[in-house]
Amino acid sequence: MKEGNILNCEPGRRKAACRGHQGEQRAAEFLMQSGLRILQRNFRCRRGEVDLVARDGDTLVFVEVRWRTGHRQGGAGESIDRHKRRRLVAAARFYLMRYPAEVPPCRFDAILLEGWAMELHWLKDIFWL
Repeated sequence: MKEGNILNCEPGRRKAACRGHQGEQRAAEFLMQSGLRILQRNFRCRRGEVDLVARDGDTLVFVEVRWRTGHRQGGAGESIDRHKRRRLVAAARFYLMRYPAEVPPCRFDAILLEGWAMELHWLKDIFWL
């Protein structure tokens, strides 16, 4: 682990959790600079989790953030497999129960961060409900 890569790491918190928080923070800042409004971070339910829920105009955007510092386990995008997609969809459906009258348009995006420099790639509409 390179010194200075973990920001705001609370005592007792795992390094992976701290790194995940740092990646999600970078993604949230990027999305806000791109005009999206962050509605919620780390939405969790029994069936899954969504890293970021945002609003892009009238569209609800469920965002998965993946950060890989190396390619031993494949790139960041390769880690979003069918099991992860299933959990994302389940969490999104649970989140959408907040909209009983009319569900807004939705999409799933991914923010992929590569390397220690956190090179960012924004993939829109990676799959659908």
